[in-house]
Amino acid sequence: MLFLGIETSCDETSAAIFDDDLCIRSNVVASQTDLHARFGGVVPEVAARAHLRQLLPVIDEALQRAGVTLSDLGAIAVHHTPGLIGALLVGVAAAKMLAVTLEVPLIAVNHIEAHIFAARMAAGKEIFPCVGFVISGGHTALFHCHSALQFELLGSTRDDAAGEAFDKVAQILGLGFPGGPAVAREAQFGDPTAYRFPRALIDEDHFDFSFSGLKTAVLYTAFGQDRSRGSPPTGQHRADLAASFQQAVVDVLVEKSRRALRRTHLRRLAVGGGVAANRALREALTQMTREEGSELIIPALELCTDNAAMAALAVEKWRAGQLAPLDLDAVPYLPFS
Repeated sequence: MLFLGIETSCDETSAAIFDDDLCIRSNVVASQTDLHARFGGVVPEVAARAHLRQLLPVIDEALQRAGVTLSDLGAIAVHHTPGLIGALLVGVAAAKMLAVTLEVPLIAVNHIEAHIFAARMAAGKEIFPCVGFVISGGHTALFHCHSALQFELLGSTRDDAAGEAFDKVAQILGLGFPGGPAVAREAQFGDPTAYRFPRALIDEDHFDFSFSGLKTAVLYTAFGQDRSRGSPPTGQHRADLAASFQQAVVDVLVEKSRRALRRTHLRRLAVGGGVAANRALREALTQMTREEGSELIIPALELCTDNAAMAALAVEKWRAGQLAPLDLDAVPYLPFS
């Protein structure tokens, strides 16, 4: 049974071919980084138009790399929520068209749940139940994952997501876009103890996050009270700011996930999302789970960032008979219970 997965939730146009044994036959990602770099962030309208141009060639390339044709497909899977509404609509429309034309089932996949399922694919074994942690540009959320299809939200960000904070701090420091890799590179040359930035909500007895105040603290430390009076910091000063900011984010993410493991009495932590590619975070989570006697599962870098292979969550939904209607809609925001 072969599936075509489609991902257009934000600024990556992706298509993948995978089978019901969770074997990835191909996974093609067309990045839009260069399109958005001059704006310092993702522009929704620009992203949607780029998806329109790129999606069919990307699907064709995924089929060619897998050595299959459209007639070999048994189902179409698409990320339909959450994300940028215009971007999502491109993928959903294409998926519905293909499902109708090929007369195969359509399967709707939650993009956030799929990030956790990428860890399942990386593990090559059953990982549920587990604590799931999605850390990306748009989301920072902890889940009690009872199964691949049953998620209970433990806590999420009240303002900026961790990845969004990285992007904004990169702008403050004049490091460009995308911010996560840029800040991480700069932080390698800095002292993470140079500035004691706030770790918001780290001592609270809940699993919510807040990174807006941290971003503001970096801004004021870099420029004082009036940003218009100076240029972005440079040299060791900038490196120390980047390292201290990154350490503050890592401390919060690690401590909250530690408490989630203890609260749920689970011994497995599955992490997904673009920020999970951050080396300092991966090393800190590795150390924490070792101390807790728990197992850490983080996918390879190419499965952390947005991609269509993680839509293989559709295999679980197909087995459970959870097929989508042909009037499936894109949903920019979908709350968890």
